Amino acid sequence: MEAPSFDLVIRGGTVVDGTGAARRRADVGIRDAKIVAIDPDLPPGREEIDATGKLVTPGFVDVHTHYDAQVTWDPHVTPSSWHGVTTVVMGNCGVGFAPAAPDQRKWLISLMEGVEDIPGAAMTEGMIWAWESFPEYLDAIDKHPRAIDICAQVPHGALRAYVMGRRGAKHEAATNEDLAAMARIVREGTEAGALGFSTSRTPIHKGMDGEYVPGTFADERELFAMGRAVAEGGGVMFQMTGNHVDMIEEFPWMRRLAQEAGCSVSFNLLQTDQKPDLWKHMLGLLDEAEKDDLPIWAQVAGRPNGILMTWAGTAVPFMPYPTYMPLHGLPFAERLPRLRDAALRHKVVHEKPFSFGEFEDYIISSFHKMYRLGEVPNYEPEPEHAATEVAKRNGDVAPGVVWDWMMENDGRGVVYFPIFNYAENNLDALRTLLQHPRTRLGLGDGGAHCGAICDASIQTFMLTHWVRDRTRGDKLPLEFIVKTLSSDTASFYGLDDRGRIAIGYKADLNVIDFDAMKLHAPEMIYDLPADGRRFVQRAEGITHTIVSGQIIRQANAPTGKLPGRLVRGPKSAPA
Repeated sequence: MEAPSFDLVIRGGTVVDGTGAARRRADVGIRDAKIVAIDPDLPPGREEIDATGKLVTPGFVDVHTHYDAQVTWDPHVTPSSWHGVTTVVMGNCGVGFAPAAPDQRKWLISLMEGVEDIPGAAMTEGMIWAWESFPEYLDAIDKHPRAIDICAQVPHGALRAYVMGRRGAKHEAATNEDLAAMARIVREGTEAGALGFSTSRTPIHKGMDGEYVPGTFADERELFAMGRAVAEGGGVMFQMTGNHVDMIEEFPWMRRLAQEAGCSVSFNLLQTDQKPDLWKHMLGLLDEAEKDDLPIWAQVAGRPNGILMTWAGTAVPFMPYPTYMPLHGLPFAERLPRLRDAALRHKVVHEKPFSFGEFEDYIISSFHKMYRLGEVPNYEPEPEHAATEVAKRNGDVAPGVVWDWMMENDGRGVVYFPIFNYAENNLDALRTLLQHPRTRLGLGDGGAHCGAICDASIQTFMLTHWVRDRTRGDKLPLEFIVKTLSSDTASFYGLDDRGRIAIGYKADLNVIDFDAMKLHAPEMIYDLPADGRRFVQRAEGITHTIVSGQIIRQANAPTGKLPGRLVRGPKSAPA
């Protein structure tokens, strides 16, 4: 008997190849972890998937995650792998765990906990430190088996603290010797396989000690030295998380860096309530950069960057209310009986809260933008469903409405506050941002903001909301969204072997029952080390996820296969 021609054949599906080309019916043949044939009638494979009536897409590439600690204990890199993601890029926003002197480990955990809201106890228990230098970190995580591929960047916070010690953490200006040492480490990191360097310049990002991320106030000498070191080491990206309302002021140095350093520059672009039209000006600046052939890109989100408010979470809007404050430190199970007390509710919701600071006050007092998320989550809610409007109709106060929403589902109700990208109470601005040629989808923050944000499900949302379900405005084509999730993000970081269904490309794919796709409501679970909490959002409809030709998920469950690997940059030694 003749041996099968393929290791795996995905048969009879509708191929959406990630290039933006029209969908077509074809079989996909895989051999030796590569796509080797695309044709309507391929010979048998050793293993086959019947994709009749289903979509076949490339695996999705998520370029903005924070799995730097989680990859050391979670082989499935959840929840991203639940949503068709086959490659993630971590080490964003200037935070990470290498380089790290032994006496800095506790501080780096505290920095990550403060900036990214990942439980410190989970990282302390879950990580087994086996590195000091960045190349040693790559080697250490490379040894862990996992289901999907991971990529890393050199984080500015860890780098500055490693070289400058307390001076770096306290934002002193770097000396020439400091700059030379940091540049050497970035160069070594990218030569070893890091795809780039990341930094944070936003006042939102603070460690548990209240200090800003090291590098927040770095001068141009330092930024340019790091950018040049990325290019010299073979990296591709200088990733910067900036202060959203100050991006016009930041853009001139980013232009010069893109022109002089030889690497791409990426920044976050969001619509804010404070400057709701700023994004339009930034798109104009990106148009000028494109005209001048400068590699500057904006990372944009696919839905509002939404804070989830729940009693068991990080963001509880009643934290500054005097009567509630003493209760907040109690375990949820102890608080819940007291929260059911009608007299307590009445007293709290009619109190005047303390001030926690301008940004914090904005979050906890924006009742005109707080919505009941419910069992069928709606990420484009109508203004009349906001807490203030419901309170007017019910003869209540807005804090009381939010209290009652959070008490639903035995005290596990979730209130949604779209903090960014919802200044006009719809997603029309995001639709424009997503379609600009110099924007790329990111900012999902997989692995981070465990107690307040759950946007690692963005891939499923992009397909369900933008392609199929949107009712409050125009939708976006399926082919465009698949390209946005795959080849656009892959090529953004120089991952040119994936993101497309094409001959010779890496066999990372999804088989999707599009009509059955569904996002469940976010839920708080306690599955991190040390029983750490995190919001997750489960989904239905992705029937198979394939990495390097092996099925890693089938019928919403892992298969146990772990073909994922660390992806190293082009100048590094072979993995």
